[in-house]
Amino acid sequence: MIPKEAKDAAGKHLQDILSIAIEHAHPQAALIVFDARCELAVTLTEGYRRCLPNATFIDFDAVAPETVLAAFEPLAPSDLVVLIQSTSFRLEAYRIRIELFKRSLKVIEHPHLSRMTGSQALYYIESLAYDPAYFRGVGYALKERIDRARGGVVDSGGERLVFGSPFEPAKLNVGDYSDMKNVGGQFPIGEVFTEAQDLESVNGRVRIFVFGDTSFQVNQPAVPITLVVSKGRVTDTIDATPEFEQVLANIRADEGQIWVRELGFGMNRAFTRERTVCDIGTYERMCGIHLSLGAKHGVYNKPHIRRADARHHIDVFAVTESVHLDDEQVYRDGAWQV
Repeated sequence: MIPKEAKDAAGKHLQDILSIAIEHAHPQAALIVFDARCELAVTLTEGYRRCLPNATFIDFDAVAPETVLAAFEPLAPSDLVVLIQSTSFRLEAYRIRIELFKRSLKVIEHPHLSRMTGSQALYYIESLAYDPAYFRGVGYALKERIDRARGGVVDSGGERLVFGSPFEPAKLNVGDYSDMKNVGGQFPIGEVFTEAQDLESVNGRVRIFVFGDTSFQVNQPAVPITLVVSKGRVTDTIDATPEFEQVLANIRADEGQIWVRELGFGMNRAFTRERTVCDIGTYERMCGIHLSLGAKHGVYNKPHIRRADARHHIDVFAVTESVHLDDEQVYRDGAWQV
């Protein structure tokens, strides 16, 4: 059971998201599409009811898909849609968030909530806390340092992964949409990400303690797995598990080699190496470094990687002892130092 104090905290966090990050205010309309298949979904729905008493609420499981689609039609640009999903809503070929963004609607999406029960549900609620001074202050400071860096190093406890080139312009997911086309996205938030301009400049070793498995869930091996990286590709592993070997085999089968692409600076302090949740898309905000394996990364184009051939983007999470950008240490003792 989610205790009352956690439910109250959820309501406060959602109110901050609505007012500070999304900047939702009267007379903008709000539509909340929810299900009641898990306790976390019910808790978030209750929180939005308190925050948005005049909103329209639709139980996804109680109506036909056509009813949900029809409810989107009268919404005007800058109105808000919230999607509270125990799994992920399916409306045939309809890609809900993408289509809503095309209509200039604001969107808050909470997917895969049923994967998080017990203490994980409490971590999730905590992860919704929106501190603009932290997220925006640290986020923009990280971007400034990433964008001017000539390289960097991730130290994962005796192993060093070296980025020997400048980075692509960093992108932010910190709840500030003032310079963005779309407002909102998947919550919780808290990430700055980039990748090496020259992927082949990435060399060394990195120890990972979590990876996304073939069901897109967090897999935490008993012993961290060491990846050996040469010219931007994973060439060997140490202490790999059968499940991780299957992930690598799938990438090799489809792409022939295993690129290391995204360099993610996770910022959400509710998630740590010890405080995990099963959903990989949620845990991606974990405070520390994550990387992606596979050629797929739609944000940055690389001339030698054809989008049509890029099939895989698998998140892996580094044991993050320290991070340097050029000669400046930007991460130590479990926190960003900017």
